[in-house]
Amino acid sequence: MPVHYFYLIIAVAAETIGTTALQASQQFSRLGPSLIVLVAYAFSFYMMGLTLKFMPVGVVYAIWSGLGILLIAVIAFFVFGQKLDLPAVIGMVLIMSGIIIIHLFSKSSGH
Repeated sequence: MPVHYFYLIIAVAAETIGTTALQASQQFSRLGPSLIVLVAYAFSFYMMGLTLKFMPVGVVYAIWSGLGILLIAVIAFFVFGQKLDLPAVIGMVLIMSGIIIIHLFSKSSGH
């Protein structure tokens, strides 16, 4: 796996941790989760910046945000008991389809 995909996976994981902590921070009223939000997002953007040395910003952001959306939806379901309706699930399937198309067919994805 190319190093820039490793950077991007780490960026997505950090963003997912940060967004999960954002929910747990209860609108930044809890110190621990609030600090995790700040550190996780800062690290995520740093790793995304490293990825930008190898891939265009549009592709990086599409993959970063799309995978983050999907992971947060799964975490929100299992951790916070939040459920999605059918249109939301269909939309997320379309997002995942877009990420797969970029990965498989785009020469801009840097693979």
